[in-house]
Amino acid sequence: MDFMTILGIIIGLFSLIVGYMWDDGSLGALFVPSALLIVLGGTIGAVVISFSAQKLKKIPTALKLAFFEKKIDNNEEIEEMVNMAATARREGVLSLEEYVQKHETHFLREGMLMVVDGTDPELTRQILELEIDSMQQKQEEYAKIFEAAGGFAPTMGIIGTVMGLIHVLGNVDDPTNLAPAIAVAFSATLYGVMSANIIFIPIANKIRMRTREQIISFELMLEGVLSIQAGENPQLIRKKLMSFVDEKQAPVLGKDVR
Repeated sequence: MDFMTILGIIIGLFSLIVGYMWDDGSLGALFVPSALLIVLGGTIGAVVISFSAQKLKKIPTALKLAFFEKKIDNNEEIEEMVNMAATARREGVLSLEEYVQKHETHFLREGMLMVVDGTDPELTRQILELEIDSMQQKQEEYAKIFEAAGGFAPTMGIIGTVMGLIHVLGNVDDPTNLAPAIAVAFSATLYGVMSANIIFIPIANKIRMRTREQIISFELMLEGVLSIQAGENPQLIRKKLMSFVDEKQAPVLGKDVR
């Protein structure tokens, strides 16, 4: 579970609510079921219209990507590639077959099995690059769903407010109820803007951030696989792969593998 995503949503909602109540605002006044229905129902409807059923079925997967963090340790990946390179130089690439077949990372497993099978290096690169592109496009579709919801929600809020004002102005017989009714009408705009900027758009951004992290990890593995296939020196492989690591993390890569 990625607690930072949950924490961010909690902080955002808490700040808005406390800020509102700071000036003697009523918490009950913030909850308007009709406005909530218009905004959320309208947003969901617009999203359903915009995307195919096949893509909408991936929403649980997208939420899992945003709220459950899969730890990516580039340092550990580099050390693994270096160790495999050292083993391949001593015993040949065929000695890695049993190890890579059990590897939990599909991308690395498939890449190394192509090396073990003697696949042409250029073909290996093309296949792995296509897999990276496919992953990036798939997860970009996840982000677009929430990004679209973030665009629709404020508009639905405005629609809800206009509908509320139509209702208010159509019943102006009692002027004493006019101001509270207008306030209720504007709650729809609040829901739309709030949900877009605290939930939908941040989730889209988090998915894109996760995608960038995975791309870096996969590109690191790609270079490592091709370097092992070329029979490069393990220490040179480490130096090459260090370019994928943040400068603050790089100093930990100091082990010697012979």
